[in-house]
Amino acid sequence: MRFTIAAMLLLGCAGASAQDTGALLKQKAQALQDAIAPGKAQVWADILDDQMVMSDEAGAVTDKAASVAQIKPLPPGASGYIQVIDWKAKVDGSVATASFIADEYENYHGQHLHAQYRTTTSWVKRGPKNGQEDWKLLSMAVLATRQDPPAVMLPGSLTDQYVGHYSGGPGLDYAIAKQGGKLLLIRQGRAPTELKAELADVLFVPGQPRSRDIFQRDAKGRIIGYVSRREERDLVFKRIAKKDQ
Repeated sequence: MRFTIAAMLLLGCAGASAQDTGALLKQKAQALQDAIAPGKAQVWADILDDQMVMSDEAGAVTDKAASVAQIKPLPPGASGYIQVIDWKAKVDGSVATASFIADEYENYHGQHLHAQYRTTTSWVKRGPKNGQEDWKLLSMAVLATRQDPPAVMLPGSLTDQYVGHYSGGPGLDYAIAKQGGKLLLIRQGRAPTELKAELADVLFVPGQPRSRDIFQRDAKGRIIGYVSRREERDLVFKRIAKKDQ
């Protein structure tokens, strides 16, 4: 019985220690975000490990020196702040991993912008230095989260032009239909999905912000097909004669 109680106490202490470390790492992550707008590069220099490597939302990879060098004050006309939200951390001895969303709000010459970045980090406990240990950021990977664009209302005379059948090759046929004023993308054996317009001739499926359907026209303005663009890669669909589904 005494052994069981002692073991439970030890487990409780370990859990509390991991929880405290997670809270400390969140504070450090927030300090890094707070330092971006005013360009406080020293904050990054103090928290980043000497062996640190970062990949940013554009795919660029930098070491500590290059990462710190990027921290400069926002230019005139720009201001903002970033909050660390959706924080999740796992601690295992002298190493830890954490994932969070950097929730960014920016005022750019009077216009308000909002973006989110899924950020994954790893941390390592270094030291002792000056008589104490410290947690340092060892790696950071940043991914810009995608959101649906604002949808616009197109005149019915325009949306009617998209209705038809399209083929991307053998076994890859789609139909676009109009029901209750809505455009539906239909493929045999699958549930229909709604199409919305980002602008004329550029449609998207809500919840799939990485993709756009960009319609193509001939010299007379008639729709001859569309490209389904997923980031910079295209699948080409040609308009085909109506057939039974």
